Amino acid sequence: MNEQRSLTVSQLNTLIKDYLDNFPMLKNVYVKGEISNLKIYGGSGHLYFTLKDADSCLKAVMFGGAGKLKFRPEDGMKVLCRGRIAVFVRDGTYQLYTESMEPDGLGSLYIAFEQLKAKLESEGLFAAEHKKKLPKVPFRIGIITAPTGAAVRDMINVTGRRFPAAKIIIYPSQVQGENAPAQLIKALRYMDENNLADVIIIGRGGGSIEDLWAFNSESLARTIYACKTPVISAVGHETDFTIADFVADRRAPTPSAAAEIAVPDSAELKIKFGNAQNRLVSLLKAQTDNLRKHLHLLSDRNVLQNPLSAFDDKRMLVTILEGKLNGSLNFTNHHNNLNYLGKQLFQFAVINTERNAQKLKLQSEKLASLNPLQVLERGYSAAFNLDGTVIKSVDELEEGALFDLRVKDGSIRAKSMGEKAEDR
Repeated sequence: MNEQRSLTVSQLNTLIKDYLDNFPMLKNVYVKGEISNLKIYGGSGHLYFTLKDADSCLKAVMFGGAGKLKFRPEDGMKVLCRGRIAVFVRDGTYQLYTESMEPDGLGSLYIAFEQLKAKLESEGLFAAEHKKKLPKVPFRIGIITAPTGAAVRDMINVTGRRFPAAKIIIYPSQVQGENAPAQLIKALRYMDENNLADVIIIGRGGGSIEDLWAFNSESLARTIYACKTPVISAVGHETDFTIADFVADRRAPTPSAAAEIAVPDSAELKIKFGNAQNRLVSLLKAQTDNLRKHLHLLSDRNVLQNPLSAFDDKRMLVTILEGKLNGSLNFTNHHNNLNYLGKQLFQFAVINTERNAQKLKLQSEKLASLNPLQVLERGYSAAFNLDGTVIKSVDELEEGALFDLRVKDGSIRAKSMGEKAEDR
């Protein structure tokens, strides 16, 4: 082997890099393919991905691509990339260093529009329940648009013709270009925070999607959503739609239509006010007629024709009530007397009852003292024949006769011996 002709890996990769860098066709090449293995680094915005077709694949990188593109690339999206082919010496791989990228078949602005629309819709910014109602009769109309052009003239003319009483407040702003979204946001916040208008119209005349792109700003959409003042979006012609149209409280197909939506027609208001006035006059007349009839009925009453007769009726009523009151007082006195008599009878009954109870107690005690069995409690006994008669003498018993000897707690069956016991 000839070691003098050998190359290191780095030398070979560098040689290939220099060759490819100097190849004219590879300095500005367009490549179509499908994105896969996409990685987006948030801090730098660098895109690392692979372009592939049915037979092959190519590594690619786009430095700062997230901030450059109008749309957000995704895996599976077919794109057309422009850039240069170069070798990454450290890894010995070649890749496409992308300078620009567009969706293949659809414009990048259209893709960006659909992506932002889907995002804000999922967050609820287009929901009907968040739409504010427009005032029926606004006297201050705020207009945010370019200070010159057909759009601002149309809105001023239509507003003045339909409702001359309305005050028009114009906040001039760019409506096209990179600085337009920031100016539109500033104007919108100023009018809303300072409560300068009852309703705000924001818009411009027609144009291409690039011309109207300022109204597809995500920041502008969120500012419109956060406004306390109702906002009408009037961008382009009837067929033009922007993100501002979806998030606004009302969308007008043209600037002129926005002015018609914002203010009422003074001629129609005059007719409505005239009809209301006629109804009020009719109601007041009917009410006045009813009151007048009621007044006539009152004036025909006897109390107004002859007031003294009313006093006579009242005197009679007072006399009747006085008689009833006297009767009530007599009844009350009689009732009090009955109450007193009842109390006396009750006290007499109580005293009599207590006396009778005392007499009953004395009689009971006397009766108990006469009870022949009472002496048994003191230790004595009594003899009874079997038929229950009291034995008063020993002569009443024959020898061998049975008898009962009763003591305080029962009876004892005994037999006579027929002999008299000597007294001890």
